[in-house]
Amino acid sequence: MIPAMPAATATRSRQASDAALRFGRVATMGAVTALILIAGVWASWRTAPYVLLTKGREQGTIAVTRCDSGTCSGPYTPVSTGSKPRDQVVIDHTVAVRKGQTYSVVVKPGTDEVVRSGPAGILYAWAPLGGALLLASVVVAGGLRRTRAAWVLAGSGFALLAVVFVAL
Repeated sequence: MIPAMPAATATRSRQASDAALRFGRVATMGAVTALILIAGVWASWRTAPYVLLTKGREQGTIAVTRCDSGTCSGPYTPVSTGSKPRDQVVIDHTVAVRKGQTYSVVVKPGTDEVVRSGPAGILYAWAPLGGALLLASVVVAGGLRRTRAAWVLAGSGFALLAVVFVAL
């Protein structure tokens, strides 16, 4: 006959397995949160360097004359020295670009593609990060059970998206 396991050993075993599961949950949810935030920065960085680091870049204005399904186009008028006028440049068609309006832009090097500059361009470039902050707040609250940190992330994301909405 096999003797029964002592009660103290069973309790220690249960505590150890609970600690391992808790560590696994925290590690997994922490990795998911980091992945979401990195993806938000990555998506924002697609246009952010052109808007934030404008020194030495061609800057000017675009008068939007035509909009198709995904892009708008129009003539480019330079503002910075060394920039040349162009008959046609292309800008992404978003809620922030309307036909008949003129916008300050920065030309992407080596292309005829432009992105909005100034405060509206900076805020629009970082909008994906705002969405990532909101999504990460849900993971932090539910997976990591860190409600204060989740509220900070959600508040930051909501504030960023609200400012982008008002600016555009």
